This record gives sequence, C-alpha cells and structure tokens, in this order.
Amino acid sequence: MRRPLALLSPVLLVGALAAPAAADGVDGDAGFTIRDPRITESSGLAASRLHPGVYWTHNDSGDGPYLYAVDGSTGETVATLTLSGIGSPRDVEAISIGPGDRIFVGDIGDNLGGTWPHVWIYELPEPKELRDQTVRATQYVVTYEDGPRDAESLLVHPRTGRVYLIDKKEDGGHLYEGPAELSPSGTNVFRRGPAVDLWATDAAFSPDGERFVVRGYFGGLWYEWNGGDIRRKGRISVPLGQGESVTYTADGTKILLGMEGANSPVRAQDAPGGEPSDGPRTPSGGTGAAASEDGGTDEGTLRVGAVGLLVVCAAFFGLRRLRRPR
Repeated sequence: MRRPLALLSPVLLVGALAAPAAADGVDGDAGFTIRDPRITESSGLAASRLHPGVYWTHNDSGDGPYLYAVDGSTGETVATLTLSGIGSPRDVEAISIGPGDRIFVGDIGDNLGGTWPHVWIYELPEPKELRDQTVRATQYVVTYEDGPRDAESLLVHPRTGRVYLIDKKEDGGHLYEGPAELSPSGTNVFRRGPAVDLWATDAAFSPDGERFVVRGYFGGLWYEWNGGDIRRKGRISVPLGQGESVTYTADGTKILLGMEGANSPVRAQDAPGGEPSDGPRTPSGGTGAAASEDGGTDEGTLRVGAVGLLVVCAAFFGLRRLRRPR
C-alpha cells in the first residue's frame, strides 16, 4: 500500500538504525534485495518447497494478476506467473504455500474499514518449471462471520491445508479459521478464533506447522500452534518501516521479513522457538536486534528507543490517520 513518504521516512530511518542489512545468501537464507523494477510494493512472501531458494511475492493493489518468483541468491525475478480464471484483483496482501505445493493468494485487503461485503482467495498449483507462463487459478469468495474487515495476513497450515486469516486492527486482531476445504461455489465463511495481540501486516506457519509468526510495522510475535489453541510465546524484532511480509525458509531455521518499495530489502533472522542453524542463539531466538520472551527486556527495542523513540512515536500516530484512497 502506498503511504506518504514524509510520514514514512522517519520510520525507515529508525529501521535502518535497528536492523543492519544482511548479506545476500546462497539461497536467500541470509536475506536479499528484490531487484525487479516492477516489484515496488512487495506485500507478501512465501518460500517455495518445490524450488529451494526461490521466494514468491506480489505487488499490492493495482498491479494485476501477477506473481513473481525471486531467486534468493541474486534477488532477480526468474519467473512471472499470470493468473487466469479469476476476476480483477482488488487488494492483494498475502501469499502462502500449502500441502502439495499449492499456492494461496489473499486478495483480502480493505483499508476503508471493512466496507466490502466479500474478499477473495486464489489457489493455484506451483509450476514445476520456472518460466513466464499463465496458470489457471481457482477463486474463492470469502466472508467473515462477524462482518467485513481489513486483513493482510493469510496462513495455510502445512499439514492440514486449512486456511486462516488475521484481521488488521491497531489494537490487535483475531485468527479467523476457514472451512476444512474451501469451496469454489458459494461463500466461504471464516469463523472468529483466538485473539492475536498485534496490528498484523503478515503471518506465516513454520514448515512443521508447530509455530507461527505474526509481524507488524513496529514489532512481531510468535505463537505455538498447539492444535489451534494458540499460545503466545514471545516477541520478534522487525525492520521498522513499511513492513508487509514474512515467511519461514523452507527448512524452518530462519524467518525472512520483507518491505515495500523499489529495491526492497528482505531481512533474515533465526526462527524463534527452534534450534539455531549455526552458532549460539540470543535468548529470544533472533539475531542482532533480537526480541525477548514476554516479560523480558528486548535488546532491539531498547536500542531503537535510545536513538529514535520520539521519531517512532511521531510516525506511529501519523500512520494511524492514514487510509489508502481508492
């Protein structure tokens, strides 16, 4: 989503102080930069299981029915998919990969405060060959049991294939559970579940389905899945700014956090709640500006506070008043 640069620039400044850039990794697990000039509003990120080291992304609203496969070792786009069999995307905010290498795309944004009577989810097979091509997708109509709402987070459980959404509210949202199987005919009603204590812009399951992470503009959380009876375990740090995406790497050892903007960086840190991929882990499971368990001291937050607390607060209250024009 586009936001005035004057309000975002203080946040980006503090984000730069809080999260130094990671060097490009062989398969993206150390972070990378999205190089494609067409991708200026990367709003979702999903690690391919079929093509290790490749990450699927998409632009926010107004781009069209396109998905981009980005090579994590170079940041270059290696394939562009054009979705057929669907209408005109309205506000695409999230992407996830479910069992059987099925890609799910969430056309679920509604920044006008929940004015659209329904939103859409698209499902398509991940292509076995990475090349520019048109892929037919299935379109699902989605509503919420308690009325329309804005959302930017879509999760697909890697074992059950069940789809979940988290609504985006400044004071925290809820996890909404979809039907056991989405139906392409009729309406798929998502039922309200437990609270998620964050102004959420994206979320992702770990590859084993035992945990999930939720990110926002100013911080993040991780939860144990616990069969759907979710348990909040701790915080994660995020690069501050227009942060719109998060995914686990295919092996589950890292999480990657993406941003909007041209040449947008994707930052990497150790996945919370699991064993580190190499070297000792900070108490919360992050790297660098790592977050603490609930009730502890967040090293990254303290550093940001020391250098830019007033700037962050000003940007926060500015963002609260923003709404994207249509």
